[in-house]
Amino acid sequence: MLSIALYEGPAERRDSIFQRHEAIIISGTEMAKHIQKEIKQGVESWISLGNRRPHLSIILVGDNPASKTYVRNKIRAASAVGICSELILKPKDVSQEELLDITDQLNMDPRVSGILVQLPLPDHVDERTICNGISPEKDVDGFHIINIGRLCLDQHSLIPATASAVWEIITRTGIQTFGKNVVVAGRSKNVGMPIAMLLHTDGEHERPGGDATVTIAHRYTPKEQLKIHTQLADIIIVAAGSLSVSQAGVQWHNHDPLQP
Repeated sequence: MLSIALYEGPAERRDSIFQRHEAIIISGTEMAKHIQKEIKQGVESWISLGNRRPHLSIILVGDNPASKTYVRNKIRAASAVGICSELILKPKDVSQEELLDITDQLNMDPRVSGILVQLPLPDHVDERTICNGISPEKDVDGFHIINIGRLCLDQHSLIPATASAVWEIITRTGIQTFGKNVVVAGRSKNVGMPIAMLLHTDGEHERPGGDATVTIAHRYTPKEQLKIHTQLADIIIVAAGSLSVSQAGVQWHNHDPLQP
């Protein structure tokens, strides 16, 4: 689940923690179509200059239905913008060593532009080891420790997809984050944390941030505190299935700023 809510209303209403206020949910559906067109044009322009067509290699371990769906959608999205892709299927009992051998081969393969290992992996495989086995330059998910480190240092890096999508929505819709109060509901290292990093960092650094004051809430945040934080927030980003912001005093209304 991922939702972005922008509060619109008089400041005096927002400042009262006991006053319920309304929020507008920003949809990225139409925006995604625009971005796909831009990427497709960029890919074709890249190829017209004599470069190799981008190639994505996806490693899928086991038969998790949700993982299969995610991978199928990623392959479909890659095809829609003109990116070649291949799916490498491995049984759930595959060894960690074999997976590392595969990533090593893909790292050295000049035709491979990006590598993605679909998570989660079986319990006997250490996800961090596998993610760090991917070349940082080919790390599509942005999970390599070097990419995460560069993100934390406000340097250019490959950013985890969901966090990058949130930032894209905010910048393309012109949402002002400078000096704003933002609540990020969810603290995962792949979603909540990178979203918070992008929003709170200095806008004048190498990788500009949003200059916002960010509060991260999670499953152990007391509901009373969550209610206070959300009702004081200018922007709420929900990236967690276990948190119900609607119970914290926010009324949600669907809205797509790019729709007529």
